[in-house]
Amino acid sequence: MATPAEAPEPAAAAGRRFDYDVIVVGAGIMGSCAAHAASSRGARTLLLERFDLLHHLGSSHGESRTIRDAYPKPQYPPMVRLARRLWADAEAESGYRVLTPAPQLSIGPRSNASLLAAIESAGAEEVGDLSRRWGGAFRVPDAGWVAAVSERGGGVLNATKAVAMFQALAAKKGAVFRDNAEVVGIEKGPDGCGGVVVRTSAGEAFRGAKCVVTVGAWTSKLVRSVACGLELPIQPLHTMVLYWRVKPGHERELAAGFGFPTFSCYGDPHVYSTPSLELPGLIKINYDGGPPCDPDGRDWASGGGDVAGRVARWIEEFMPDHVEAAGGPVIRQSCMYSMTPDKDFVIDFLGGEFGEDVVVGAGFSGHGFKMGPAVGTILAEMAIDGKADTAAEAGVELGHFRINRFEGNPMGNAKN
Repeated sequence: MATPAEAPEPAAAAGRRFDYDVIVVGAGIMGSCAAHAASSRGARTLLLERFDLLHHLGSSHGESRTIRDAYPKPQYPPMVRLARRLWADAEAESGYRVLTPAPQLSIGPRSNASLLAAIESAGAEEVGDLSRRWGGAFRVPDAGWVAAVSERGGGVLNATKAVAMFQALAAKKGAVFRDNAEVVGIEKGPDGCGGVVVRTSAGEAFRGAKCVVTVGAWTSKLVRSVACGLELPIQPLHTMVLYWRVKPGHERELAAGFGFPTFSCYGDPHVYSTPSLELPGLIKINYDGGPPCDPDGRDWASGGGDVAGRVARWIEEFMPDHVEAAGGPVIRQSCMYSMTPDKDFVIDFLGGEFGEDVVVGAGFSGHGFKMGPAVGTILAEMAIDGKADTAAEAGVELGHFRINRFEGNPMGNAKN
């Protein structure tokens, strides 16, 4: 990777003497994509990570994430479509394959408005008899339920490999990486000099024209410390990634290579899954949520609460012939969501004394990974240009993601 001495000459700093044009804090999927987008623009870019690169302590690790068009909220499908194009561009540039296409199945009570909106947004087609698909893997009620499949736009992303891909591409374009560099302060630059000064717990100080903050579950803590007590309502949740044994004889039916879908079951609990792919003979089926946690003090042994029990009961009701629920999941992996009250992202300038010099991307609420390349591009453009032309051209409406939506209204967009 590039070192500071090897970094290219200033591009975006317009002759002002900064160490970097863009400093990105946090090297998960959003920060890695932002660093790639910034360095692709010729900006001298520094990416700081408080832990080791590709660590398992946040929200961007693991083997699989879904990508899908099926969204009940209209602001997300345009962002997914933009992200899908950028995923393909990055795969072509790197020579990596991180996306495995798959159909998307949405099931749940017909009375569920979110389900019906998701089906419409994806252009999914209703399935008349689900028992005829995928070896009869699913049992759903005959009355009052709907099942719909979208054959386009869905798939499984290899999470850790995807983060590594964007980091490698950013490094190739001259981005500088510093891991084990915990950021403890972001300050305005010295009078008359502009920009920001980013300080680490080791006493290092880096001067940048602009700063992008993408620290996931640590966002509220960092923002509170640097922005005069500004409270962003982003609550970390401890969730568990669960892998269950496929019953003998059904391994082929549930495999990605044979067309088994990613799926979402709406209702209580809201369960989602990826096809059997990364661990042959096992399938990932998860509950969408978990208990609140402190990212610096998680209960690694039982922090997920009764997540496994709720998923096991769902399996016994809906997939009893194909997936073994007795005895619990074969593998449990800890992860975190960063939840906003309305489950919408935060993509905005920090404002206040920082104006447009600090951009925040946060609160991705368990569904943001798929949109990493789109979010990273938007954050980089906001930092460099003060606006995001790519978002506008793609029909992505950023007004939903402003910080000020919580002013006087703790539920943000959920008030509507």
